[in-house]
Amino acid sequence: MIVLDTHAWIWFINSPEELGKRAAAAIDKARSTAEGLHISCISTWEIHMLAAKSRLTLAITPDLWVTRCERLSFIRFHPVNNSIARLAVTACAAMHADPADRMIVATALYLGASVVTRDEKIKASALVPCIW
Repeated sequence: MIVLDTHAWIWFINSPEELGKRAAAAIDKARSTAEGLHISCISTWEIHMLAAKSRLTLAITPDLWVTRCERLSFIRFHPVNNSIARLAVTACAAMHADPADRMIVATALYLGASVVTRDEKIKASALVPCIW
């Protein structure tokens, strides 16, 4: 099972050539199974925040972009529940100051999943297996 970091989700949809070879292979494998790709809903928040700050430019509005992704049968979105929120504080506190990254890793911990990311802080934390 894999959880996509926000940048991996964006690149998978918009610029798959940006993905590492192992990341692309893991995504292709996961999307072809019933398990699918998992994305923390905090990534939706992050996409909207990046777009609002002009740090992310999409060809369509963030709302429409996310809605189109929601329609893809192989993507599973995970809301932040109480267990994930707790893990983001207790297990991920030393890992990263970025709350979105902490929620993404906490989601992976909760699901027993690997994270598709090129984020060095996440990889260095060794809290979850990382694929890139």
